[in-house]
Amino acid sequence: MKLAVIPARGGSKRIPRKNIKMFCGKPMIAWSIEAALESGCFDKVIVSTDDDEIARVSRQYGASVPFMRPAELSDDYTPTIPVIRQAIEWLKADGFEAQHVCCLYATAPFVSPEDLRRGLTILEQTGSQYAFSVTNYAFPIQRAIRLTEAGRVEMLDAEHFNTRSQDLEESYHDAGQFYWGVADAWLKGEVIFSLESSAVLLPRHRVQDIDTPEDWLRAEWMYKALQVESSQL
Repeated sequence: MKLAVIPARGGSKRIPRKNIKMFCGKPMIAWSIEAALESGCFDKVIVSTDDDEIARVSRQYGASVPFMRPAELSDDYTPTIPVIRQAIEWLKADGFEAQHVCCLYATAPFVSPEDLRRGLTILEQTGSQYAFSVTNYAFPIQRAIRLTEAGRVEMLDAEHFNTRSQDLEESYHDAGQFYWGVADAWLKGEVIFSLESSAVLLPRHRVQDIDTPEDWLRAEWMYKALQVESSQL
């Protein structure tokens, strides 16, 4: 059985009510719910939340909210893995035993059904514990700089000052959209960033963290630009 868990607590600070704030015509969480349903990957799509309004909106767009997330898993410091583990265990006690579980973030409006299907295929074909979305850095991280307390500049890795960009190894980062995993890995709390994980590579133009109002505005611009481009194909 395949399960999608969309974590969506109600206590967002930097963007209040972020998970259900309107994004390009829909509540933010609706984009993730609809992508999960359209992918055809899942036997069940649930939202894990501590918030009644988020629960109501999630059900409106087709997700199940079989339980309310306990308070001890709903504060600012709760990591993702315990939230997914609690959902798996709750559903197992209710008679639904998942083998493959996808944590799909509520603030991932660029996630596509095809990406979710690719993630599942990679997970199954590679025998990995996890397969999650990544994208490449726009600039070589080996040439990064830091600012000192005096406001001066120094390189993090000075030996690469004269190295050509094309000669540096490409680096990648978490795209923050979804994390497929075998249920046992979630239950055991296995580390996601490890050699037991595989990457689902996404193009940079479909990756945007949404943590601040500026991020939100940029994401809406990106989404509208993509809609214009797709309408011209």
